[in-house]
Amino acid sequence: MKLLGYLQKLGKALMLPIATLPVAALLLRLGQPDLLSIPFMAAAGGAIFDQLPLLFGLGIAVGLARDDAGAAALAGAVGYFVLTGAAGTINEGLELSFFGGIIAGVIAGHSYNRFHAVRLPDYLGFFGGKRLVPIMTGLFCLIAAVMVGLVWPPVQQGIDAFGHAVASSGSLGQFVYGVLNRALIPMGLHHVLNSLFWFGLGECLKVSYEAAGGLQNICLSPALAETLAVGGAVPGVDGAIVTQIADEVTRGDLNRFFAGDPTAGVFMAGFFPVMMFGLPAAALAMVLAAPKGHRVRVGGLLLSVALTSLLTGITEPLEFTFMFLAPVLYGIHALLTGLSLVAANVVGALHGFGFSAGLFDLVLNWGLATHPWRLLGLGLVTGLIYFVVFYGVIRAFNLATPGRDAGTPPKAGDEGVNHEADDFIAALGGAGNLEHVDACITRLRLILKDSTLADDVRLRGLGAKGVVRLGERHLQVVLGARAESVAEAMRKRLVLSS
Repeated sequence: MKLLGYLQKLGKALMLPIATLPVAALLLRLGQPDLLSIPFMAAAGGAIFDQLPLLFGLGIAVGLARDDAGAAALAGAVGYFVLTGAAGTINEGLELSFFGGIIAGVIAGHSYNRFHAVRLPDYLGFFGGKRLVPIMTGLFCLIAAVMVGLVWPPVQQGIDAFGHAVASSGSLGQFVYGVLNRALIPMGLHHVLNSLFWFGLGECLKVSYEAAGGLQNICLSPALAETLAVGGAVPGVDGAIVTQIADEVTRGDLNRFFAGDPTAGVFMAGFFPVMMFGLPAAALAMVLAAPKGHRVRVGGLLLSVALTSLLTGITEPLEFTFMFLAPVLYGIHALLTGLSLVAANVVGALHGFGFSAGLFDLVLNWGLATHPWRLLGLGLVTGLIYFVVFYGVIRAFNLATPGRDAGTPPKAGDEGVNHEADDFIAALGGAGNLEHVDACITRLRLILKDSTLADDVRLRGLGAKGVVRLGERHLQVVLGARAESVAEAMRKRLVLSS
């Protein structure tokens, strides 16, 4: 499998453990003293964040396994414990964090694909098949632990150096990250980039303390936290008494935000103005730029996905409506995203999200944020810029945005899902052309024998908002929220036809 195709498959696998974050963030936030003040609820959410590296091992193993097998998840857990336990013994103080989960998950996923159907001699028959997978995963992870224990410290230093270079470069680093975040979406690789920044950049040590009759958390730099003691005071918090100091550091912009690090959110806050204001304004610009006779149809398409972006921060259905029709607009969008991250930090706004930068996360995590109201003002300015720029560029260069393109307009089918699956299979060159069918929230992820047999126009006619070709055999079809149901129906139809 070519590197690009493998990375997009890994990006899809990363979405499974990341999908646990909304419930974790919800429980953790609602349980805080300033909301419902339910300690056990906050502890439940915190437990998910504490075990996130293990969840990466479980989720990635399942995501890479050919049939999303539970045996792969068990192997991922076994691999994670073997890897981290052995590597930590070889090199004390080694901190793999979520990278340990990724390594274990990759090994477990490939071990499942290679060994789940292996038959052993009768006297070892009990250990064959899927029961062999965790055994082999454990052995491979033991070997990996030796390698990791020896080579990981300089790798970790390199990662930390890169992270610190980006963080210390201030506006330049924020801009580059914002641009790359959007630029990698067409290939489905943005989750790989996000994992580094949200789960691996920066570290702090969580300190629990009692103040004003409630239990609260703050995450401080390890050097400062190590100077504190249970029963002592918390610097900068009047009347606070330390009740507990965590044993392990918390890493990543997202993790640190929910752990109470007042400096976290640098690489998240700037997305709120874009997803809540910028992209919906761009959708409005595209509607008004369409010929009058097409505006009702185009408005029904764009305004629904704009509302999705506003409320949830899920932007791909909207972005793919113009990504390939008018790539210059998508380039502008990527640049404006980078500028939004810079602007959010310039105005001193820090915010975070458990899922994405939509209204739900903005409101839910308001109490943890720094000057979140400034994001609203910045959002209004961002929306105005998006509208003026998009409308002006579309009209000036006569760009083929929805309603102005000559292709078949996207439409939603009202026939049964099985018939829809048959239509997609036919548009992709028939059942014999499909080697692998998968889905990742908003897009089909396919491996074809011959990608040239896929009919882009026909796929758009079935409701596809974009088609991404990654090399000769890998293809992605952006459908929106129905991608997973379509993929499941396609897999069932392919089984019946085989």
